Amino acid sequence: MDLDLLTQEILKGSVRAIGKGITLIESRRPEHAEQAAKLLDRLLPHSGRSLRVGITGVPGVGKSTFIESFGRHLTSLGHKVAVLAVDPSSQITGGSILGDKTRMEELSRDPNAFIRPSPAGDTLGGVARRTRETMLLCEAAGYDVAIVETVGVGQSETAVASMVDFFMLLQLATAGDELQGIKKGVMELADAVVINKADIDRSKTDLAKSQYITALHILRPRSRNWSVPVLTVSALKNEGMEEVRTMLMNFREAMEKSGEFEDKRRSQSVDWMWSLLMDDLKSLFLNNKNVKGIFPQVQEAVSKGITTPSAASKRLLDAFRKY
Repeated sequence: MDLDLLTQEILKGSVRAIGKGITLIESRRPEHAEQAAKLLDRLLPHSGRSLRVGITGVPGVGKSTFIESFGRHLTSLGHKVAVLAVDPSSQITGGSILGDKTRMEELSRDPNAFIRPSPAGDTLGGVARRTRETMLLCEAAGYDVAIVETVGVGQSETAVASMVDFFMLLQLATAGDELQGIKKGVMELADAVVINKADIDRSKTDLAKSQYITALHILRPRSRNWSVPVLTVSALKNEGMEEVRTMLMNFREAMEKSGEFEDKRRSQSVDWMWSLLMDDLKSLFLNNKNVKGIFPQVQEAVSKGITTPSAASKRLLDAFRKY
């Protein structure tokens, strides 16, 4: 593969080149990993200029509809939007539906939008293993808003919050007692709560909004420079999209003015390094020939209660050290 040519095409915004680059990044083959690292090194100086937005919410909250409506609003104003939609992977087959392009049909046809569905695999938090690198690639290609849509099925959302500038929690106003269904941890991560499908029942929406505002006052704010707002929208009717955009612009301005924006990005880069290091160390460990030789028996011994997990761990580490 000609990496120089691929780099040039990505910087020009070629959708085909972007797709090839992301496929290279997501590949688990060792030779592809080396090429992907070189590609990212070349693209890195051209990245980092977008606003990175993570969006989460339970299934049925309308994440895809919201992203399509919001994305189209942004592109109509001249923005270029990259949507990295992480689909759930089957724990049985490892398969994934990858249907986001079908759910966001109009946005997928927009020349100023790029949608890339990726299987979550076994990555904690429902975030594809290489989502961060994919985001950098899209930024280098000229996309100034990067949206990461999470699985939203109760997995840890910390992984998403650790890679974006702004973390948005989508909620419903018509699902009964809202506060009963909110995990405190997710609420503490949120930079905004957006109540979708507000057109269904305005009175319930207003009640839910007041409940969220009260709940957020109780929680410790993530930043001294930002008060978490509660907005109401109807993605289906394209209502409230400009308010969400204005909120994001105000957030960026406040964070950049205080210096928190760059501080957070630097911290995230270090966390990212450690995450990849632990990933690579695990792979190195499991592919070690001494470990591979005894791993099945040791794991079976633990499952049958013949040996303790701590003794098994020590045995595996000893085998690794002998290599």
